[in-house]
Amino acid sequence: MTAATRVDPDARIARWLDTDLDEWTRTVVRRHFDPVSGSPYWLDQASRLDFDPRDITRYDQLGAFGPFPLDRLREEDPADLVPLSVPRPLAGRVWDSGGTTGTPCRAFYTPDMLLHRAIWRRWSFVREGFAPGRTWLQATPTGPHLIGNGVREVSELHAGQVYAVDMDPRWVKRLIRAGRLAEVDDYTTHLLEQITDVLRQGRVHYLNTTPALLQALCRHRPELVAALDGVRLSGTQISADMYRTFTTALRGGICGLTYGNTFGNAACLDIERDGELISYVPNYPQVTMAVVDRSDLSTPVAPGTVGRVRLTVLHEDLFLPNILERDQALHHPTDHWPTDGVANIRPLQITDSSPEGLY
Repeated sequence: MTAATRVDPDARIARWLDTDLDEWTRTVVRRHFDPVSGSPYWLDQASRLDFDPRDITRYDQLGAFGPFPLDRLREEDPADLVPLSVPRPLAGRVWDSGGTTGTPCRAFYTPDMLLHRAIWRRWSFVREGFAPGRTWLQATPTGPHLIGNGVREVSELHAGQVYAVDMDPRWVKRLIRAGRLAEVDDYTTHLLEQITDVLRQGRVHYLNTTPALLQALCRHRPELVAALDGVRLSGTQISADMYRTFTTALRGGICGLTYGNTFGNAACLDIERDGELISYVPNYPQVTMAVVDRSDLSTPVAPGTVGRVRLTVLHEDLFLPNILERDQALHHPTDHWPTDGVANIRPLQITDSSPEGLY
């Protein structure tokens, strides 16, 4: 029996949502800056800061760290960001970002971190209406990409049987940068053939994929989409028009959405006005999100205003304050969550040097 199957997911969710964010911030920061058992990376950084991190008592004081330099995650040993209180040698997975802007960022996930992500994902399944004990096809990035761990999350916490296909998003992005668009089409066809090979047997209830791939599948094999009981989409490229296209193609099937990356995820909270407003809330309290002014990245924008997404990771085993994402969103306050959410996610900028590709 795994750790995932031994927990009570609903009890965990209730406890997390009842967490005082200031108290949680104190716990995480002091754990990472403990002189004896803290994380080697942050203990090394402490001498360079003009304040004592152990004096931080509130979440809103984390701005003192400034934006986290993601380049460090391209160069540092991922183990050095994990507190020494986690027994060595570390056993677990190092996960990579998509590498859209160069060398991938890397982060080590302890079992507790993976469990947190999995429990929130299962919460989303239940809320969106995905039934347990069904068969899924996971057609998302694989290999070093955390989204590929969805195979285990579905099977262990939602009693599902899971098929999967290979997908390398970095290869597609490389082809786009080089202008080799015919090869992009070839690779997309290759992925669609893998997906079709599984779906045509009629055994799959739910498909987990990206908006771009589902769009291509709707064009090439609409009858296979119509036969599904639901689709769950991960990525930043879904618009109101795309959402309406997908719900029409599913003919009453579920269209679930999530937003996130290697460092932190957000679950879809509401879809309003037929997709004109799609809002998300972070996997609290270990993940929080803010929307900040693009010309003053320390200042949150007013509710209902568009700005840049800023992510903070507050896991006991990973502390990453103020990550500036490559996405823009609406600042979306809500009474249904301990922190504000975000809405209508879009890539901040798409160029040939930083293509989104199929993800």
